[in-house]
Amino acid sequence: MAEKSFSVLDLLDIELEGRNALNLRCVGGRRGLVAKISVPDAVLTGLALTGFYEGFSSDSVQIFGIQEVAYLSKMDEEKRNEVLRKIFSFHPPCLVFAHGISPDEDFIRVAEEAPCAVLQTNLEATDFCIRLMRLFSDVFAPKKTMHGVLLEVCGIGVLLTGHSGVGKSECALELVERGHRLVADDIVEVRCVNGNSILGRGANALISHHMEIRGLGIINVSQLYGVGSVRDQKEIQLVIKLEEWSQAKIYDRIGTGIDSVDFFGVKIPSILIPVKPGRNLPIIIEAAAMNERLKRKGVDSARDFNQNVLKWIETGEARSAYYNVDDSY
Repeated sequence: MAEKSFSVLDLLDIELEGRNALNLRCVGGRRGLVAKISVPDAVLTGLALTGFYEGFSSDSVQIFGIQEVAYLSKMDEEKRNEVLRKIFSFHPPCLVFAHGISPDEDFIRVAEEAPCAVLQTNLEATDFCIRLMRLFSDVFAPKKTMHGVLLEVCGIGVLLTGHSGVGKSECALELVERGHRLVADDIVEVRCVNGNSILGRGANALISHHMEIRGLGIINVSQLYGVGSVRDQKEIQLVIKLEEWSQAKIYDRIGTGIDSVDFFGVKIPSILIPVKPGRNLPIIIEAAAMNERLKRKGVDSARDFNQNVLKWIETGEARSAYYNVDDSY
């Protein structure tokens, strides 16, 4: 059961465009618009119209397509009203007529008695279900907010984390200057979609493309660098933690150690980059992003290096090189 509070009215009012648009309007049962959609699912009412209710997904959005409407039209008025009242007795969140079909007055009257909202879309039933499930996967996705900066670097979604003042925003600004794109600064909303994809975006769409640069203040990245310098959301594919360089700490110099961050059961590769004066962090982050792209293509530089060293040792060349070293220098 989803914890997200999402009503039929929210579904009707949500603004979607292009291939995501649902093209919904309410044609009856307006008192039922306050009903909550608790299950992110949509089903064709189908067998329930025949009187078979075992396994009936009454908590799902009910879809009436061409076949459902044709089946109802074959019933006499008394039988049809009996079937509809039985379906409404399960208290479905709403009913949607696809293909631009308009329900008759008797249907609307029974829906008003329930009350249950009756919606209409000009989309085909299958297309509508696909779009609705795509919306539900976003609305009902588990999510949380965290402190960090999210960018698209070389096509890879990179989440920069670290203590406040470590230089995340300044580093991100340099990356934007180098042609990469900002998704969100400071507060990032992280959510799990389809159980295996971690998407990130600004927690507040109105300010997500603004950055706070100490000593400079708030800047609008899209206005300074153009709309091509930002994007609304991106899948998080690499987490980079920035921390102050510590002499007492031993940092990975080869890259064979595999660390990850767990987001809702999905593990995202993670690396730690120490920060100190003189290090060019934007270039290091670029290299990390490109290296991650190579790993996704099956090329692991650290692993290949390690294997080549082992092969070198096995050939005996390493021992010969060691004993032939001229110590006069």
